[in-house]
Amino acid sequence: MILSIAKTHLLAKPKQSLVAMLGVTFGIGMFVAMVSLMSGLNNFTEELTMTSSPDIHIYKDITESRVSIMDQLNPEGINFVHHPKPKNESQKIRNAFQIAELIRRDPDVLGAAPQLSSQVFYNFGPVQLNGNIAGVDILEEDKLFDLSSKMKAGEIAGLLTTTNGLIMGSGLAKTLSLSVGDNVTVTTPEGVTISLKVVGIFQMGLGEIDNSRSYANISTVQKILGKDQSYITDINVKLIDLYQAKAKAVQIQSIFGYKAEDWETANATFLAGAVIRNIMTYSVSITLLIVAGFGIYNILNMTIFSKMKDIAILKATGFAAKDVTGIFMTQSLVIGLMGSVLGLILGFILSYLLSLAPFDGGDVIAIDALPVSFDPLYYVIGIVFGVATTAVAGYMPSRKAGHVDPIEIIRGI
Repeated sequence: MILSIAKTHLLAKPKQSLVAMLGVTFGIGMFVAMVSLMSGLNNFTEELTMTSSPDIHIYKDITESRVSIMDQLNPEGINFVHHPKPKNESQKIRNAFQIAELIRRDPDVLGAAPQLSSQVFYNFGPVQLNGNIAGVDILEEDKLFDLSSKMKAGEIAGLLTTTNGLIMGSGLAKTLSLSVGDNVTVTTPEGVTISLKVVGIFQMGLGEIDNSRSYANISTVQKILGKDQSYITDINVKLIDLYQAKAKAVQIQSIFGYKAEDWETANATFLAGAVIRNIMTYSVSITLLIVAGFGIYNILNMTIFSKMKDIAILKATGFAAKDVTGIFMTQSLVIGLMGSVLGLILGFILSYLLSLAPFDGGDVIAIDALPVSFDPLYYVIGIVFGVATTAVAGYMPSRKAGHVDPIEIIRGI
């Protein structure tokens, strides 16, 4: 009976019911589309960042504050040192290969790769392009960053068989008009010049890396820098579970005494940006749903006012207050449920169209279309929040209808 009466009320003024339903539909549709797009962008950039940077970066922090000579000579006194300068010391990590081997034995560690790098100038005719060469154990580097799957030309194995081999970023290779098999001359800031052979071209997807970085054997970069075979400045670590990085970094730093920076600290700006984008997305979407809720509230209020006589008759014929409240709550929930379902369909269509939209990332990021996440969780959140909003919006006018005094209404007729 309650459902039948609620259906009659909804169909009596179809335009009002449709407007209320479309408000919920639009709110849910925009919520799903916006959250799917923003989450897709966040996931895409996070994946790029994680695949191109280590979970833990170990290095010698030469800027770290140290005890001054005055403090050593006068430990009990008050010493002032104005404008202290960092000590001119080597960035070398002592026993780096042994440290990397010990870290690899940790069951939580996927791989540990020693590395050193050098700023270089790539000679391009009369022009010199700034970049850097990372000296790596290419097989260990592949474990960390899956370089094999990012090769656009050549293979990483080419670096093992070529003494002066070089694996170059795709953007850099394009700028220098180089392909596999070509030679390139590089010059260090100290004036050392060396000719290297391109054995492969990779693409990480980030212009910051693809437009400037190259990989070479550790021995090649040591030769460029004029260093001995034990000279290593960095150790990059990948974990099986990257969310253990912060705790693991503290443990590594305490054991080996070198600075260990986890990925969350290194990418704090990016993570803060992702949180802000999520807050903005949910804020706008929730606002849309609240506006739709006010629309339902107003429409139910108008319906109750126009149905006062009907309510009086219903209560006079034996309908309890909860029955009358149930009639109008049913209307609200029907509007919310149908509007939410239509909103999910609209949101999916919008998300799908966005995923097909072409997008040129240029030299900054390798992307052909907008990344969109189709996580079912967002659709569940959408329909739950849509129905909950309409239920709250419909409760107050429904409760008001249940407390209508039929005698007062009949006297006023």
